[in-house]
Amino acid sequence: MDKYSYISNAHGSYIDELYKSYQSDPSSVDQTWQKFFEGFEFSLQKYGEDGLPGETAGVSSKDTQVRNLIHAYRSRGHLKSDTNPVRERRDHNVKLSYKDFGLTDADLNTEFEVGAEIGIGKASLKKIIETLDSIYLKHIGYEYMHIRDGEILDWFKRKCEKEGVDINPDNSTKKRILLKLNEAVTFENFLHTKFLGQKRFSLEGGENTIPALDGIINKAAEFDVKEVVIGMAHRGRLNVLANIMGKTYEEIFSEFEGTTDPDLTMGDGDVKYHLGYSSKIKTPSDKGVYVKLTPNPSHLEAVDPLVLGYVRGQIDDEYDGDLKKALSILIHGDAAVAGQGIVYEIVQMSELPGYRTGGTIHFVINNQVGFTTDYDDARSSIYCTDIAKIIDAPVLHVNGDDPEAVVFASNLAVEYNQTFGKDIFIDLLCYRRHGHNEADEPKFTQPKLYNLIAKHPNPREIYVKTLTERGDINEAEIEKIETDFKNLLQDRLTEVKQKPLPYKPQKIEEEWEQLKRATSKDFDKSPDSSISQATVEKVAKALTTLPKGFKPLKQIDKLIKDRKANFFDKKEINWADAELLAYGSILHDGKIVRMSGQDVKRGTFSHRHAVVFDANTNESYCNIDHIDEGQQPFRIYNSLLSEFGVLGFEYGYAMATPNALVIWEAQFGDFANGAQVMIDQFITSAESKWQRMNGLVMLLPHGYEGQGPEHSNARPERFLQLSAEENLIVTNITTPANFFHMLRRQVTWNFRKPCVNFSPKSLLRHPLVVSPLKDFTKGGFQEIIGDTYATAKKIRRVLLCTGKVYFDLLEEQQASKIKDVAIVRIEQLHPFPRKQFDALIKKYGDAEIVWVQEEPENMGYWTYLLRILSDVKMRVISRKSSASPATGYSKVHKKEQAAIVAKAFEK
Repeated sequence: MDKYSYISNAHGSYIDELYKSYQSDPSSVDQTWQKFFEGFEFSLQKYGEDGLPGETAGVSSKDTQVRNLIHAYRSRGHLKSDTNPVRERRDHNVKLSYKDFGLTDADLNTEFEVGAEIGIGKASLKKIIETLDSIYLKHIGYEYMHIRDGEILDWFKRKCEKEGVDINPDNSTKKRILLKLNEAVTFENFLHTKFLGQKRFSLEGGENTIPALDGIINKAAEFDVKEVVIGMAHRGRLNVLANIMGKTYEEIFSEFEGTTDPDLTMGDGDVKYHLGYSSKIKTPSDKGVYVKLTPNPSHLEAVDPLVLGYVRGQIDDEYDGDLKKALSILIHGDAAVAGQGIVYEIVQMSELPGYRTGGTIHFVINNQVGFTTDYDDARSSIYCTDIAKIIDAPVLHVNGDDPEAVVFASNLAVEYNQTFGKDIFIDLLCYRRHGHNEADEPKFTQPKLYNLIAKHPNPREIYVKTLTERGDINEAEIEKIETDFKNLLQDRLTEVKQKPLPYKPQKIEEEWEQLKRATSKDFDKSPDSSISQATVEKVAKALTTLPKGFKPLKQIDKLIKDRKANFFDKKEINWADAELLAYGSILHDGKIVRMSGQDVKRGTFSHRHAVVFDANTNESYCNIDHIDEGQQPFRIYNSLLSEFGVLGFEYGYAMATPNALVIWEAQFGDFANGAQVMIDQFITSAESKWQRMNGLVMLLPHGYEGQGPEHSNARPERFLQLSAEENLIVTNITTPANFFHMLRRQVTWNFRKPCVNFSPKSLLRHPLVVSPLKDFTKGGFQEIIGDTYATAKKIRRVLLCTGKVYFDLLEEQQASKIKDVAIVRIEQLHPFPRKQFDALIKKYGDAEIVWVQEEPENMGYWTYLLRILSDVKMRVISRKSSASPATGYSKVHKKEQAAIVAKAFEK
């Protein structure tokens, strides 16, 4: 950094204010500014306002004015740069004339030392202005002066001003750009003429996305990046699949032709512009890179946190924590990046220890319209990318008609990402040639813009003209590239028409190939998920040991002593001990365990205490990190206050790590409401749509304890409505051992399923909610648990229930010594354990069957049970149907709860 950077990084008006302060009280400004102003005044006194030729004793006011001009270009030049390919830019009243800075025509030929500031040495004002125009007002608008880290700011400034003056790649790069741009444009034109009227959400107008992505991947490979993971919505997806991912043209044409006959035993499938793909590609520098495009629904930005979670999973599992080995690229739309709150969430996650991925390249296909809405109605910010400023991420606004500028920006983005491990944004200013889809009429809302677009040549035509005018590539070579590719596409289409391709499912990663697809038979009985006594003791020792000199809080000291007594004296395990034993045993097996959510380290209800803190130093200690030498750490992270972003991240992490136990815990079960898109579009349906298994566990605290409408109910009915075809495990568990086995079962099965567990609150410390140690060293998960108290020869009623209400019923059953009413717990609601249920119910003969739930009749489990047990005669006892999940009044709650219990046992 040069010795005058503190001047160039300050705005002119700010310097004026500082100088006024200095004149009234020199001590009121920083010492460095005191020295500067002393020199400035000395210069004025000795040499006059303009200084004398050849003198260097001070900095003249003209020098300062030129520096202010340079600063203005750096700060606001992007607002005036030539980045919009189809219409005039909005006037932001940017003052960049030298006359705005007290300079005159007479100064144009005066040479200034401050030319060195932009890398051209001492130069005339005219030369300085020409250089600044060339850097800041051409086809890239550099927006970076908001960066507050001096080292990063200086690096970025040097890069722009040294390498951005004259963007002129070598001939091999130009040919590569032309090749990829030709593929992008010709592919879209081909689809448009051959499959007229079919939806494809084309990239037309933004085809330079393909050279950009190609450039990013190639540059990343030079930095030894091994894997690139891309997330994007539907716009341009087919082009990316074909010309970046390497999906064959035959496969894509077959999907358009509709000639494939998919094997529906593997699911329902999805439309072609939502599908994912993975491949290993060779770059021009002969580097191999795994490239993955994640499947995505129509919820435009919903895939973003999944990509980040997937990359973090690969970093942890495949690349030993090396953040530079995997790179995430998120492709946004301009209206979506500005309008979708999930983008804010992932940007806030980017620097957090639990969610860091080494930086993301955000690429915005800015076609200046959202569905049919102009940007005036789409955002309040000047740029759609203004969200970048909250993490000081630089933004490169690029004219979408200049592929060389686009590739330059792509290379710069990769270099920045690999140097600093931080996010960066590329804003590709382009347009959308058609409407929202190819049958849509954009002129209904955008007549003026689309009149301009209709006359505008495509990016390939513009680049061909540039290349030929410069003499870089001859016309014959250009024509051959286009003709050969058109012929190739036609040949592939002809082949597909003559001999349709058989259906083939999407390729899946090698790790997932080791697992099978589950069938209904796999749920007849759970596998053995027990652990040995030796493992119990090993994990228990870690859980009950603190390092020497560690001073816990009094409450934690007591907790550790109680835990020790539970394991080694009472041999009776409570909920928290069972949970930690599950995690410890899985870590002992050499697998990854990851958990995140709000306050998960201690647990919302202060039961878990997976991480404890020294009362004096605040140093943290995680007991189960110390079971074995060289074991995996327990990856537990208190999350930011986000549900949508964090749940999506954990789902993505589980996508990458089939042998890991990955858990998201909501602070209260109803918090899942904030992540409903993730639940609907990914967790419950991804296997059917995209044949993507996932083992994510969601822990949703649920139960009626008088905590009001929100914090009582995790909405079981929603998850059960979404349950079908063995897509989802839904549990509500009443014993610590069963919870232990549920967690271990997730990584014991030879397939993977997401699991939603309605976890306890008051039961965490209930005296009856304990399990004998022997229940952990034998057997597995119990889907259904019968009654051992009701022993009458004739049982008059069977109460079916799930979760916390069981203990309310049990208390009444035993207090009143009711032996002729049996209580049966359904621990797993989906897939419903029908065989076990039938066998158990058969034992009770013709007893009346009643379903008992705390939730209102229109919520909870009742409508689900009516659907799946339509042949079983039973009635329900519950709260009345209600618009709200629970009352907000404690007395009313107690009265309602007592009424449910009384009604369950009445004769």
